Amino acid sequence: MGVRIGVLVLLVVGISLVYYVESRALLAEDLLDTQGAATKTKTDGVCALCEDYVSLAINYLSTNETQTEIIHTLHLGCSQTHSFKEECFKMVDYYAPLFFLEIGKVEPGELCSKLSLCDIPVFATQDSCTLCHQAVAEVLAKLDDPDTQLEIIEILLKVCNKTEQYAKKCKRLVFEYGPLIMANAEKFLVKNDVCTTIHACKTSTDGSGVALSH
Repeated sequence: MGVRIGVLVLLVVGISLVYYVESRALLAEDLLDTQGAATKTKTDGVCALCEDYVSLAINYLSTNETQTEIIHTLHLGCSQTHSFKEECFKMVDYYAPLFFLEIGKVEPGELCSKLSLCDIPVFATQDSCTLCHQAVAEVLAKLDDPDTQLEIIEILLKVCNKTEQYAKKCKRLVFEYGPLIMANAEKFLVKNDVCTTIHACKTSTDGSGVALSH
């Protein structure tokens, strides 16, 4: 993942995945209602996929090299904010270490359970690779949806409210860079084979990888 947009892309993709989870839950309920108790289901695949993705993100964000590069990149961004450059530097220097500290405390299993990813029944015919590509395709569709984009912006604005005296400036940055962040998140998912990276799919060298069409 490119360091320059890593944290923000992760945030946007994570929010989008929540919408995917909700839609999968509704679909599963409908299918179970129509096919009855005889339908074979399983949840382990979704849990494992979620935990792998979360673990990958945590490991990436927990390395000193990554944290240093992220803070440096955020400082470069602050340099472009002109009138409130110094306040931006203070926000980064104060909140970035707290963010990394909290990231280190995250337990993948607990997070996935809180997102209800371990409670969604998944039909046994779907392997982890197919499921992962379906999830990525759904997230891409959501990122193209203006309603979803608006909801993501609203969530980011709520996060800004927690920055206290910097709330107004934070919101200004969200409005200015929010669309760019979502565009970068979409480009990242299109360009990178996330499913292979988190080992949901085997590498293309063994002929088992599944190509994602767009």
